[in-house]
Amino acid sequence: MVVLDLKLNNFYAFKNFHLNMSYPKKIVNSTIKDEYLSPFTNFRYKKVNIIFGSNATGKTTLGKMIMLIFNFLRVKSYEVLTDAISNPKKEASFTIDMASQSGFLYRVNCIIPPSEELLNADTIKVEVKKVKIRQNDSYESCIKQIEEKEFTHAKFYVEELEKVEPITWIFEYPDIYKEKLVLPNKDEDFRFVLENILKSLDPNIIDVSISQDAERAYVIRLQEKTIVLQDGQPSNTDLLSSGTKAGVKIATLITVLMKQANNFSYCDENFSYIHTDIEKTLLSLMIDFLGPCDQLFFTTHNTDILDMSLPKHSFTFLRKDVNNENEPITCVSAASLLKKQEDSLRNAVENDLFSTAPALELIYDIEAYGKRLKNDEDKE
Repeated sequence: MVVLDLKLNNFYAFKNFHLNMSYPKKIVNSTIKDEYLSPFTNFRYKKVNIIFGSNATGKTTLGKMIMLIFNFLRVKSYEVLTDAISNPKKEASFTIDMASQSGFLYRVNCIIPPSEELLNADTIKVEVKKVKIRQNDSYESCIKQIEEKEFTHAKFYVEELEKVEPITWIFEYPDIYKEKLVLPNKDEDFRFVLENILKSLDPNIIDVSISQDAERAYVIRLQEKTIVLQDGQPSNTDLLSSGTKAGVKIATLITVLMKQANNFSYCDENFSYIHTDIEKTLLSLMIDFLGPCDQLFFTTHNTDILDMSLPKHSFTFLRKDVNNENEPITCVSAASLLKKQEDSLRNAVENDLFSTAPALELIYDIEAYGKRLKNDEDKE
């Protein structure tokens, strides 16, 4: 299942938020292969979504919100959404468009009333529409069918959600959001990927082996010591650098992509402690492993990613304006402003074309403040 469109209102800091993951025109000589919902060549979607933005612009919470929606669709319990509601006294809602490899486009619309009203299976409003994708259909033509389709409501929202096909996904966040390891059991493919990534991050690592004494455990052998990583246990060993610990989570994601075990992947800032060349190389590897109906979200602060040979529509910039009560977080696709092939994405970012530059003037104010303190001390 791939995501084509997402609208959020009154969840976290998102109000009237809209993010679209389709693109209208075929890209000639694109570096991303088969960027369409196979076998429907006109049904184009953004296979790779590089999310940029300053701190606190919503990159992580965007992924968390998508994960909550996926969990809601899977477990069919509205409680997984209620903690994410920003203002319980107001209505919260989301609308998500998704397409499946079996050839269906789904639109799921959910409305949660204010908390003053009794929340139960009767008050949660869920609407699911789906249309069959025909061979020459595009996302845009299917949307017209969705909007014209007469809706037949199930008695309870749980029954309504039964219309949606199962979704497979993987979300990888920094350790602050996921304190314990999740490791496969005696997986040679994972061991190989893990060993190669960790050795590239830390030359002190000799090899990685599968533990013979414990389930879902892997042994990292260093020059003088060994470290055991086990499923369900914390990864905060002092013997590994921050970048090396992040490499464990990255290895998990790359193994999943390599095996095409999940269709949807969200990699959130797992490269903060990793050299930029390694980040670019591993991102390229992730993209190469994407299957015919896979989708990757990748959040980063690394502007060197802008120099990679990717279509401009792959880049989305989040920006936050706390003074805008109606839309505090907005997004802009690079392709919407950079129309020509020769337009430089890096130059656009350096000139703040997307209005995403951090408020450095506040940092400079500290410098001026410090100088005033020093002058006052000198006068005394």
